[in-house]
Amino acid sequence: MTVPLGDLLRELAPQVLGAVVRRYGHFDTAEDAVQEALLAAVADWPRRGRPDDPRAWLITVAARRLTDLLRADSARHRREWTVALRREAPQVPDSDDSLVLLFLCCHPALSVPAQLSLTLKAVGGLSTAEVARALLVPEATIGRRITRAKTAIRDSGAAFRLPSRADWDGRLAVVLRVLYLIFNEGYASTAGPALQRVELAAEAIRLTRLVHRLLPADSEVTGLLALMLLTHARRAARTAPDGALIPMDAQDRTLWDAAAIEEGIALITAALPAGPTGPYQLQAAIAAVHDEAPTAADTDWPQIEALYGLLLRVDASPVVRLNHAVAAAMARGPAAGLALLDDVPPASHRWYAARAHLLEKAGDVRGARDAYLEAATRTASLPERDYLRERARRLTGE
Repeated sequence: MTVPLGDLLRELAPQVLGAVVRRYGHFDTAEDAVQEALLAAVADWPRRGRPDDPRAWLITVAARRLTDLLRADSARHRREWTVALRREAPQVPDSDDSLVLLFLCCHPALSVPAQLSLTLKAVGGLSTAEVARALLVPEATIGRRITRAKTAIRDSGAAFRLPSRADWDGRLAVVLRVLYLIFNEGYASTAGPALQRVELAAEAIRLTRLVHRLLPADSEVTGLLALMLLTHARRAARTAPDGALIPMDAQDRTLWDAAAIEEGIALITAALPAGPTGPYQLQAAIAAVHDEAPTAADTDWPQIEALYGLLLRVDASPVVRLNHAVAAAMARGPAAGLALLDDVPPASHRWYAARAHLLEKAGDVRGARDAYLEAATRTASLPERDYLRERARRLTGE
C-alpha cells in the first residue's frame, strides 16, 4: 500500500533534517532548507512521481537550498562543526540521524522549556500550534522560544554527535519526556479530523527503541518503551470504519496487537525489579493491567487504583490525579471518584469528560449531559467532539 504523501513527508522530515545538520551544520538555516525541500516534494512528486529513494532526494534538495541560503546571507558568520569533533564522538548510521538530532535539541545550553519546544518541532514534526497545545503554552510564546533555541544551538558550536555517556544523564529526562509527548500526540491528536496519527506514534516508538538500545539497563527508558507498545497495541480497535471514537470498554479486543502486548509486558516485567520505579514504569504497569484483561468487565480496577496511588507519589500532575479519580470510581463507585475529582483543577476538556462519565454512572443525567457538552466545546479533536456530543444526545434521547 502506498503511504500518503503527507504521512511520508512527516516521517522523513526529522531524518532529513538530522542528515543535513550532521553533514553541514547550521541547524537554524538547515531547518529552513529542509522545509523548502518538503515544499518542493509536494509540488514535484504528484506530477513526476515519487523518486526511488525519497529520503535521498529530500537530502539532496535540502543541501542545495542550504548552500543557496548560506551564500545569500553573507553577513552571517559560518560556524562549521569540525571533522575532529565528529571523529571523537560515538557514531550512528545515517538512518539514525534523528536520534542524534533528538539529543542535540536537548542540549544543556537550552532551558528545559526550550528543549521541549524545539525537539517536539524538529524531531516530532509537530507544528508550532501542536507544540503549544502539547505544552499548554500560547502559540506565539512557542514560536519565540523555538527561534531563540535554534540561535542558542548555533552559537554554542555544539557538534552533531551523540553526547558522551557522562552527559546523557543531564539530557535523558527531557529526551524521554519529549518522546512521551510525541507519542501522546500520535495516540490522541489534540486537533483535527483524525483521532490518532499512527505514523507519529510509530516514530516515537522507533526513537525510543534507539534510546533503549543505547541504554538497555535504564529502567525508565524500558518503562517508556513498554508503555508505548502496550498503548499503541490498541490502535486498530480505537476507531470505527468512519473514524468515530470507540471507548476502551466497547473495543473489540481481538483487534489489539497481541505481539506488541507480549513485548510490552515482558519489558515492564523485567524493568520493575531492576531499579528505582519511575513514572513511566508505573504507567506501563497500568497499561499492562488493561491489556491483560480479556474483557472490560474483567479489568482489575482495584489494582489500577493502587498503581495510580503509587504514581501520585512521583507525579501529582492534574492528569494523573484525574486518572486516579476515574480508577477510584471504577473500583469503589462514582461517589469516590467524584470526591477526588473535585480536588483536581479543570484544566482541559478531559476533566469535564471524566466528570460527565462519573455523573452518568451516578445517575445524574442532567449533570452528565451538561458536562459532556462542556467537554465537547473545549476539545479541538473532531472525533472526540462528536463522541462527547453523541453521549450527551443519548442521555436525553434526542
